[in-house]
Amino acid sequence: MSILSNSPNYLLATLSSQDAERLHPHLKLAELAAGAILYRAEDTITHVYFPYTGIVSYLVGVTSGQIVEAGVIGRNSVVGAGAAMDGKLALNDAVVQVASSGAMVDASLLKQLTAGSDTLRVCFARHEEMALAQVQQVAACNALHGLEERLSRWLLQARDLLNSNDMPLTQEFLSQMLGVQRSSLTLVARRLQESGLIDYHRGRIQILDIEALKDVSCECYAAINAHYLRLTGWAPDFSA
Repeated sequence: MSILSNSPNYLLATLSSQDAERLHPHLKLAELAAGAILYRAEDTITHVYFPYTGIVSYLVGVTSGQIVEAGVIGRNSVVGAGAAMDGKLALNDAVVQVASSGAMVDASLLKQLTAGSDTLRVCFARHEEMALAQVQQVAACNALHGLEERLSRWLLQARDLLNSNDMPLTQEFLSQMLGVQRSSLTLVARRLQESGLIDYHRGRIQILDIEALKDVSCECYAAINAHYLRLTGWAPDFSA
């Protein structure tokens, strides 16, 4: 059992004893408020984050000012894993969407530690590959699936990361993440609420019927989780 085996963050908890001992002295506690920008696209990544709670989104923007979410990270992985290898520059924005606590480490120091450990290098490579797989799956989802399916998929992902059926999410926030007009999001959320799948009240969404929401969701929810299981071994351990 490693010194980090009880960490709320899956990556840290599954490190080998040797890698945990290398990394542990350099970890610092991070409390991140909703809206905090960890880095912008093309920024030099200075710190790598291991969320314990909350949600961090990878966002892609266009010149019109619109943004769309390309993936979400939480207690299951790491934000900025590329910096542990050769990826100094960020490929997208990383923004805290639900207030998060966790650990962080200096990126240049982490790169030194990773260079001295084959197992640590493989670990970060797999999590970075998982992030890419999620981005690709979400891109396909945005292009091919309807808003009701996409919203259901997002809520299920958020539920797994937050370990709770009750989530602090506004319709305005969700419309931005899904790249749609708020009026369109409102209609779909209302339909899910009238069907008894969710309850929306004053900036909070509660999932009422998990299995029914899975039935409404597209296959991308299961596909993303299958990617996580195959590449990193993580599977949702919902216990709230």
